[in-house]
Amino acid sequence: MFDALKDQAPDKILMLMQTFREDPRKDKIDLGVGVYKDATGLTPVMRAVKAAEKRLWETQDTKTYTGLAGDPAFGAAMRDLVLGDTVAAERVAAIATPGGTGAVRQALELIRMAAPQATVWVSNPTWPNHNSIIKYLNIPTASYRYFDDATRGVDFAGMMADLGKVAAGDVVLLHGCCHNPTGANLEAAQWDEVIALLKARGAVPLVDLAYQGFGDGLSADAAATRKVAGGLDECLIAASCSKNFGIYRERTGILMAVARDGTEAKRTQANLNFLNRQNFSFPPDHGARVVTTILTDPALRADWEAELEEVRNSMLGLRKQLADELRKLTNSDRFDFIAHHRGMFSRIGATPEQVEAMRADAGIYMVGDSRMNIAGLNATTVPILARAIVAAGV
Repeated sequence: MFDALKDQAPDKILMLMQTFREDPRKDKIDLGVGVYKDATGLTPVMRAVKAAEKRLWETQDTKTYTGLAGDPAFGAAMRDLVLGDTVAAERVAAIATPGGTGAVRQALELIRMAAPQATVWVSNPTWPNHNSIIKYLNIPTASYRYFDDATRGVDFAGMMADLGKVAAGDVVLLHGCCHNPTGANLEAAQWDEVIALLKARGAVPLVDLAYQGFGDGLSADAAATRKVAGGLDECLIAASCSKNFGIYRERTGILMAVARDGTEAKRTQANLNFLNRQNFSFPPDHGARVVTTILTDPALRADWEAELEEVRNSMLGLRKQLADELRKLTNSDRFDFIAHHRGMFSRIGATPEQVEAMRADAGIYMVGDSRMNIAGLNATTVPILARAIVAAGV
C-alpha cells in the first residue's frame, strides 16, 4: 500500500526554519516563522496564561471528555470577545477546534457538505494553507485581487471588480484584520462596500480572524468581523487563540456560524457537532479552558489585555523604527507602508532573488515572496535589516 504514496512538496516555511537552524552565523535573523517574539527572541508564556493554568492545576478535578462542541463556556466567552452584542446569541452556532487552522478546515468541511457547488473565493495572496486545504478537499476555488505590488497597499478596485463575479451561494474568504501575508488591511468604508457587494450577490463570507488584538486593539480588530456578522444573514468566522493568548502549541480555536435565526442555528450546530465527531471526536480542552478562565475573570482579563497591548505596541514601534530607518537610508518615503501595515507580517516587495541575497549576505531569513515577521525583529536588528534591504536593491 505505502509504495503507492507520492512524495509531497515540503512546506516552504518549515524548510526555511530548518535552514535557519543549520546556519552557523550568530548574527542571523529569523523573520520567517509566524510567531510573536519578544526583544530577547523568545515567545514567552503570558502572565495571565500562567496564572490561569495554575488555577486549573489547583482546582480541576477531572479530565473527562467535554461535549462534541467543546465547553459551552468557551463558546460563550469567544462569542463575546469576537462578536460582542452584534448578533443575538441564539443565532450563533459554535465548535471548539484544534487551533484556527482546525476552524478553517471545519468551515470548509461545512461548506462542502452544505453547498458542494459553491466556489470559495480567496484573496491573492493569502495564507498558503488556505489554498492547500481547499485544494485537498477538492472544493471549487477562485482568487480575487487584493495586494497592489506598486503601492504595497490594497488593490481595492481590483478586489471589487473580481468579487463582482461572485455567484449567489459562493463563499468569500476574508481576513478579519492583520492580513497574512501582506499586512495591508481594508479601511472601514471599504469594508462597508464589500459587505454591500456580498449582500447584493448573495454570497456568504468566511472570516479568518487569526490576529485579534495584534493590529489596532481588541475591539478595533473585531470591528470588521462584527460589521460582516451584523450586515448579512449568514457568515462563518474562524478565530484563533494562538497568537493573542500566546498558546500556539495548545491548539485552541473556534468556528462560529451566524445563521438567519435560532432554528437554523440549531440545525447548523448539530452539523458542526457531527463534523467534529467525524474528524477528532472531542476537541482539545486545556487551552480553551485557560482562555475561558482568563476571559471570565476580571483581574486576569485586565492583565491579559495589558500584556497584549504591550505586544501590539512593540510591533507598532518596530514598524515605525524600520520605516524611519529606511527613509533615512533611501531619502525617500517608499517604505512608509511598513508603518501603516498591521499585525505580524508585511510583504515588502522584494523579488525571490533579492530575498536570497539578503539571506546569503546578511543572514536574514524571510519567505521567498518577501513576507517578513515584524515580531522577529528588535531595536538592534532593525538597522541591520534596513541596510540589507537597501543593499539588495529592494
